[in-house]
Amino acid sequence: MDSNSRGKEGREEPEAELGCCGCVLMGVSIFILIIFFPFSLICSLKIVQEYERAVIFRLGRVLSGGAKGPGLFFLMPCVDTFRCVDMRTFSYDIPPQEILSRDAVTVSVDAVIYARIFDAVISICNVENVHTSTRLLAATTLRNVLGTKPLSEILSDREVIAQQMQTILDHATDPWGVKVERVEVKDVRLPVQMQRAMAAEAEATRDARAKVILADGEMKASRSLKEAADIMSQSPCAMQIRYLQTLNSIAAEKNSTIIFPLPIDLLSGLMKK
Repeated sequence: MDSNSRGKEGREEPEAELGCCGCVLMGVSIFILIIFFPFSLICSLKIVQEYERAVIFRLGRVLSGGAKGPGLFFLMPCVDTFRCVDMRTFSYDIPPQEILSRDAVTVSVDAVIYARIFDAVISICNVENVHTSTRLLAATTLRNVLGTKPLSEILSDREVIAQQMQTILDHATDPWGVKVERVEVKDVRLPVQMQRAMAAEAEATRDARAKVILADGEMKASRSLKEAADIMSQSPCAMQIRYLQTLNSIAAEKNSTIIFPLPIDLLSGLMKK
């Protein structure tokens, strides 16, 4: 079921009877129209734009047939009045709302909503000012929805919160002839103390992760060194070749002092003698 059919079911068509006084006033209106023709015809013809609809009131009652437009329509002098309704999508900036989250953290949140009027008649007859009412309801809904969420969900699940707000607003504004098309949470501002605490927590988490990675690397390096030492211990010549490679690396840097490692086996032989 679309929005137009819901709007038509939500209102009752006005009665066609005007009563005795109504008939007299209609006769006077027709008489004035004839007397001042064609000037009265010029004043009675009205035009509404493609994106507008006109709600006509005859003697205070909504004229049957719904809103008129777009284009040209006719008003009876002295008995008909009309109000134009813009059917285009409009947007509202919800001002920043100070909200206490479920975990007792105060945050400031603002949002924007996009909506349109799908039934001009009930938007005029069922609410005094549809734009102001929608704006106030959006601000209240934002506070109510975010008040049930912890800070972590407010920061990470913005799309879910926006979808929940859209569902609530669309259901609440349906009797006003308004269709809420989109809701977006623009910004979530935290207190300065909370920002510092979260930054310190994030830095501590990164430091702890870096220490774990460094310790893991040292453990793997020690295992590799142990395996290399076991292999080199099986051949005494391998240790001498390693000494020569070390001397080659030192000589490549053009150092003036070279420390030559003395084999431990030689020292042990001298100590025995």
